[in-house]
Amino acid sequence: MTPGSSIGVIVQARMASTRLPGKILRPMGKWTLLEHITQRCCLLPTPTTLVIATTTKPEDDAVAVWCASKAIPCFRGGEDNVIERYVQCAQEYVFAHIVRLTGDNPFPDMEELDKLLALHITEQTDFSYSFPVLPIGVGAEVFTREALEFSLIKAHQPHHFEHVDEYILDNLADFKTRILPPVPEKNRPDVRLTIDTEEDYRRCLAIVAQAGEMVSTREAIAAWERT
Repeated sequence: MTPGSSIGVIVQARMASTRLPGKILRPMGKWTLLEHITQRCCLLPTPTTLVIATTTKPEDDAVAVWCASKAIPCFRGGEDNVIERYVQCAQEYVFAHIVRLTGDNPFPDMEELDKLLALHITEQTDFSYSFPVLPIGVGAEVFTREALEFSLIKAHQPHHFEHVDEYILDNLADFKTRILPPVPEKNRPDVRLTIDTEEDYRRCLAIVAQAGEMVSTREAIAAWERT
């Protein structure tokens, strides 16, 4: 993670969760869920700057404290308008390109993210993504800042503000987009490696217990099939 990079990895994370409150700071092995993500980001070959984007709600003071303890930049914005939070964060840190990761997903694949960034930069796309060709929770999205700023101006449906990518996904013809070519052994969108429920959490705990904190995607798929 290189401070000042024009590529930002913005991890949206907040303590509130309808089904599993406080999950981002729950322990998973020797790390919290959020730390699983940040530790993996340290392995990303492409120079980037990591920022945790949380809300201004008092309950998310815990996120800011955690970030300070790890010397990770923390940006705080509105809870309901997530796309605005991303745009404001990208503008503050002067990011030209933004990787979106979320605090629900402890096992993002840095090898595939590096390839996604190369695809995005080489082909000069507005929006590049890998979530359809990887297990749920393992993929990522990359946007230009201009695409996010345009989306914020044009967004008009409630769901456009709840998720960063919704306006673009609803209007793909207006953007230059690419999907990362799949790797056959990782092309498993049927495998769930995200944490929304207590059952998800227990399953991911089991995966970490079997394969360790830095479990690879291939190892995680194999462990998921055994749990």
